Amino acid sequence: MSIRKQVTLRTIADELGLTIHTVSKALRGLPGMSEATRKAVTDCARELGYRTKEQEAGISAERIPWSSAKPRRFAMLIVGDSDFHQMQLEGVRVRLNELGHSLYPLLVPAEISGEDELRHWLDNNGLFFADGLFLTAVIPEWMESILLELPLPKVLINYPPEVTAVDSVIWDVEFAIHQSMEELYRAGHRDILYIGELGRLRGFRMRWSAFAASAERLGLHGLANPAEHVTESSSDRAAWMERLTSKLSSGKYTAAIAAIPGIAEWVRVAAGFLKLSIPGDLSLVGMENEAHPRYEAMSRPLLLVREAGERAAELMLRRIANPLLPYEQVRLRGTFYPGETIIRIKP
Repeated sequence: MSIRKQVTLRTIADELGLTIHTVSKALRGLPGMSEATRKAVTDCARELGYRTKEQEAGISAERIPWSSAKPRRFAMLIVGDSDFHQMQLEGVRVRLNELGHSLYPLLVPAEISGEDELRHWLDNNGLFFADGLFLTAVIPEWMESILLELPLPKVLINYPPEVTAVDSVIWDVEFAIHQSMEELYRAGHRDILYIGELGRLRGFRMRWSAFAASAERLGLHGLANPAEHVTESSSDRAAWMERLTSKLSSGKYTAAIAAIPGIAEWVRVAAGFLKLSIPGDLSLVGMENEAHPRYEAMSRPLLLVREAGERAAELMLRRIANPLLPYEQVRLRGTFYPGETIIRIKP
């Protein structure tokens, strides 16, 4: 029987062509390298099964069961098919696999429209045989309220509803909006256009609330009037684009925050139609879940979607091992990527 070779810092360094010193710094979160290098090191360490003493101590301190514990099988409910769902799924699955457990996704059919249909579908898909349930963002609120009542361990990868006892983790979009406003304000911008739907999802409403709070905090009184921004649903794309081009062509705004993933691309289209340059005529911050393949230089807050999935896996295992611990509501805050789409002006 072969014995698995011990993985060391040297193993990782040789694998990536780096020095041991660089690998050590990356795993300890120290500065002095690009984010790409740091990610390559951490991904390689995880693939090879390497843990620092600090990581081992952290797992013990969090009371998270080790992989030697009973393997468990978890379910993740997904409504819709968005890129960020795949990022959440990847984060949860990778972390569970590292700790010796498995995950199976359940894509809820779009035609389910009532509680009886939902419960029948859940029963047919064996949900009640799972050891725990992960609930992703963008689940309709009526459905989420039913799922949160199910008698099995749950972790919500979303902002939790009020007065709900559940472990939750989310990439903090409120903080990201405040970051974006700070960056634009420091660059001299005072007339900032908010572009993003307000009402359909809890996270959308919280984005707008953060924009309004940030405007008041920065002394931009009266800025957060919804009628002065593009806050309608974009489902009618033609009407929505007409509204957007009207706002951009008014000459009132020097900057814009595209507050929902995918919106920044349409802002660029509208600006191009109006022959407005970004950032020469309009500074732009995008709220994208990850770097856009065609606009990698776009200024944006870094949203920790995969990391939220990883933390959700840890919260689940901690809950199962320690059912009487208090519920946790975790918000993950990233840094701001300055990019090249914010220009400094005189306020």
